[in-house]
Amino acid sequence: MPNSKKTTTGSVSLDPLAIGIDIGGTGTKFGIVDRNGNVLFSSEISTRGHDEVESFIDELHNSLNALIEKSGGPGRIRGIGVGAPNGNYYTGTVEYAPNLPWKGIIPLAKLIQNKFQLPAVLTNDANAAAIGEMMYGAAKDMKDFIMITLGTGVGSGIVANGRLILGHDGFAGELGHTITIPNGRFHPGTGKYGSLESYASATGVTLTAIEMLEKNDTDSLLRKIPKGKLDSKKVYEAAIENDQLAKDVFEFTGKILGMALANFVMFSSPEAIILFGGLTKAGELILKPTREHMEQNLIQVFSNKVKILVSHLKESDAAILGASALVWEMKD
Repeated sequence: MPNSKKTTTGSVSLDPLAIGIDIGGTGTKFGIVDRNGNVLFSSEISTRGHDEVESFIDELHNSLNALIEKSGGPGRIRGIGVGAPNGNYYTGTVEYAPNLPWKGIIPLAKLIQNKFQLPAVLTNDANAAAIGEMMYGAAKDMKDFIMITLGTGVGSGIVANGRLILGHDGFAGELGHTITIPNGRFHPGTGKYGSLESYASATGVTLTAIEMLEKNDTDSLLRKIPKGKLDSKKVYEAAIENDQLAKDVFEFTGKILGMALANFVMFSSPEAIILFGGLTKAGELILKPTREHMEQNLIQVFSNKVKILVSHLKESDAAILGASALVWEMKD
């Protein structure tokens, strides 16, 4: 494994760099990052366009090689960090990821390592985000925090005593799939009912808006939008136009999220809960009810102790930073 000492080219001293790869269901972002969290070069390829993982890795290799050469060549790269849905840190495998085109168990870290001839480490995307937040973002210098990603789904990474909680099999921290409302909303991806992800994701916000529109005849800007085109962004736009139903959607979403966060606080007593992802753009529309309902559901010993923060990482770079941060955790 390349060590983390400076390499030299001629008389110029070069610090080692890390590659960060974030694999999503639609696209894969990647970049070359220095130790201070500066993304020097980045790009993106399609994930969905590859039915076979081998062709995906071939395109990834071709695209990344150009960036590696720009950054000083492979001798400068310390390793590759990968964040992926259902990624297992212990085995380096992606296991039964429902939103990726490759089914079953994929030895992704090994395939990437063999192709690039560089050390590779993999974990799930939310865990990678937590490590990135601890190294570069709002959780810098924190030893106990929970990262919650609020996007199409709800992901999480739990850090306790300065260490990421992985569990005995590498899959700890699936807080988005905890049951918040027994016998509640159906989640088609898991077949379960009432999970946090069913309510507190961007998808959940859309479903809540549709349910509220169907259950009452309240006047709302959202009624002008065809059902198939309604999404969380349009709900937000209506809310900032002072649409009461849209504001009620965020109030309800914050209530469910706050209840769930109270349970998480009482589990690991974090210093902070850090929220990341598209839903955080709603600002106080969702943060205010979330804080209120978290505090309402905490027992006294935890009251007013835990901060709810929004990630400090630039959204466009966050996934790459989180994955690259895995590299600096590698042992030489």
